[in-house]
Amino acid sequence: QLYSQNPNVFFASKQKRYGSIFKTHILGCPCVMISSPEAAKFVLVTKSHLFKPTFPASKERMLGKQAIFFSQGQYHAKLRKLVLRAFVPEAIKSFVSNIESIAKDSLQSLEGRLITTFQEMKTYTFNVALLSIFGEDEVKYREDLKRCYYILEKGYNSMPINIPGTLFNKSMKARKELAQILAKIISTRRETKQEYNDLLGSFMGDKEGLTDEQIADNIIGVIFAARDTTASVLTWIIKYLGENPSVLQAVTDEQEAIMKGKEKCGEEQTLSWADTKKMPITSRVIQETLRVASILSFTFREAVADVEYEGYLIPKGWKVLPLFRNIHHSPEIFPDPEKFDPSRFEVVPKPNTFMPFGNGTHSCPGNELAKLEIMVLLHHLTTKYRWSMVGTNSGIQYGPFALPQNGLPIRLIRKS
Repeated sequence: QLYSQNPNVFFASKQKRYGSIFKTHILGCPCVMISSPEAAKFVLVTKSHLFKPTFPASKERMLGKQAIFFSQGQYHAKLRKLVLRAFVPEAIKSFVSNIESIAKDSLQSLEGRLITTFQEMKTYTFNVALLSIFGEDEVKYREDLKRCYYILEKGYNSMPINIPGTLFNKSMKARKELAQILAKIISTRRETKQEYNDLLGSFMGDKEGLTDEQIADNIIGVIFAARDTTASVLTWIIKYLGENPSVLQAVTDEQEAIMKGKEKCGEEQTLSWADTKKMPITSRVIQETLRVASILSFTFREAVADVEYEGYLIPKGWKVLPLFRNIHHSPEIFPDPEKFDPSRFEVVPKPNTFMPFGNGTHSCPGNELAKLEIMVLLHHLTTKYRWSMVGTNSGIQYGPFALPQNGLPIRLIRKS
């Protein structure tokens, strides 16, 4: 139920009966569910050292046990610092023109076609992820990395049976090849002795002391984190804009005003970092989509010791799930929560009530890059194209990310 249907359905009856904190079992593991902002802050921020991130063993093997998701303490702090160094606004400013080129090429390739939005957005976010990791070098390795990664991802949710012919076995072979490609890239960079401002350059810094295996684990992990989640958000935005013509018009007007301003000043019609700061309506659309769709419905933690919270004992080894979707859909926090209403973000949400990227030391360090690539694509999508949704679009599929039914088939037409 957690992955095959709306998680709200799974939790609603228990929450109604037991309140905002209760215990249950998932896959045979005892779990504590928490759905209040205060409890989420306790687990993810205040006492985060008592709750370690936990994932299925098969995922650890595929992504790499030394990836940032699975780590804690000093090693995690070091990795987070290195990722943030490459993804803070100051660092990603230089990527705007490259991301814009990827966005324009992506949209042009889809003109006049019936497309599955989610699949095409995955291609776009994959290419942006490679750009952020390898800089302009990514073009040299894109096809080989894509071929291996696409095989690897098919096994993410497979049974961890490493027998020839199984999905898991094929995925592990692809991961080995992916690590070999990364080793080749790292070796080539060491020989050139150039400085690079991308994520790989940050990981390879002389003072960092990361092994090649640690670097590979974290590169594969970042691709995994950067791709499907951002593609899901883009898919939902396109759906919500298509269903809300007045919101779409407001976003289009805002984006066209940026173009007209450039025209008036005789500037080149390319986006700059400063332009992305002139998109408040678009920003609110992104925020409201993150809230309503709640791509990250919950996250897993595991108590590393017996922990007491407001009279409840959470035994060591128990899983703890902060329920982001329930918090984002609470009528006490967001009135009429099922309604898509970007104007609600004209007022900053109260602390710990809006956590689309998680919270605390394990929150997503790439959120600024994700917002940037979404804004750039929306700029060109709304100013140059119109689209119509095809078939039934009321359904939602879960597994593991919430998505519009069938990945949202649309027909994309260039404006005359």
